[in-house]
Amino acid sequence: MDGDRRGGLGLLALVYGCGAALCAVGALWPMTARTPVALLVVLAVSGAALSAGLWLGRDRLPMAAVHAALALLALLTGLLAWQSVTAVGVVGLGPALVALGVLAGHVLPAAHARAHVAGAVAVVSAGALSAAPSGFLAPWLTAVVTALVLTEAQVRQTGALRRAACTDPLTGLANRRAWEDGADRLLAAAGRSGEPLTVALLDLDGFKAVNDTEGHAAGDALLRALASGWSGELRRSDLLGRLGGDEFALCLPGSDRAATADLLGRLRAVSAGPWSAGTATAHPGETLHEVLARADADLYREKAARPGSRTRVDRPAPGPQGRRQSSEVRCEPAIGPICSIPPSTA
Repeated sequence: MDGDRRGGLGLLALVYGCGAALCAVGALWPMTARTPVALLVVLAVSGAALSAGLWLGRDRLPMAAVHAALALLALLTGLLAWQSVTAVGVVGLGPALVALGVLAGHVLPAAHARAHVAGAVAVVSAGALSAAPSGFLAPWLTAVVTALVLTEAQVRQTGALRRAACTDPLTGLANRRAWEDGADRLLAAAGRSGEPLTVALLDLDGFKAVNDTEGHAAGDALLRALASGWSGELRRSDLLGRLGGDEFALCLPGSDRAATADLLGRLRAVSAGPWSAGTATAHPGETLHEVLARADADLYREKAARPGSRTRVDRPAPGPQGRRQSSEVRCEPAIGPICSIPPSTA
């Protein structure tokens, strides 16, 4: 979610900057003699400062800064509504509500985005009702409904895009990027708690022969059957992903080597085809790529130990990410990774 955090802070900096510019215009050219010019000047200066701070700090500020900036934006918009003296002034704040909701829907989980826009609607509507300029209610309700509908549309669209970007379309499992993101988080949590964490790499045996003799449809059906059977044996905390081709990966928090061996035995019992596995239990301070490299070496040792195997153990070293290089194409979004599949969805 780091890309969401950084991108969200950048977009919030833009929103605050635009708001500061609009407040400055309102102060320079007041709509009426009762326009709160002093308040607009204060908001213009503070908005510009916040915009600069958010932009300059977007690489180091935590995700909590996104929530705080959205909440502050709602409060400041509510303050402007409370000080508005005309219906035009109140209704003119509608686009700010829309911007807040759409931005929240773009960078935050659905529940958080809905909570932010609901809170903003409540705060700004309270300010508008306190000001109660003549004739504002009907157009303001239109603005509120628009903000809520557009936020929900953004939430659903973003959710669909994230699922598509993070899910293997054939098996429904986490794809390589999503699995690595989730495994990184689980490894960090295991390092903090001191609990064991084991990674297992599963490689199908003779999968090319299935495709060559029975066709790719049969190969696809085998992959789907394996994914379905394995998923039924896993805990909610376990993370199963397809790395590409006939390679799968398991991240097993709270499992040592013995527990992992027991699980692999159960997975073999429900498997629709044969496969080999390599495992590695994380050492303190070890990175995911280092754990994967050890699991990869263990996988090759298992394959090489089989009678009649032609697998060589003295193969080229794994690639920079601790896995054999493949031709898999990995797309990168404009503002950074957007995958965040929790372990329970595997």
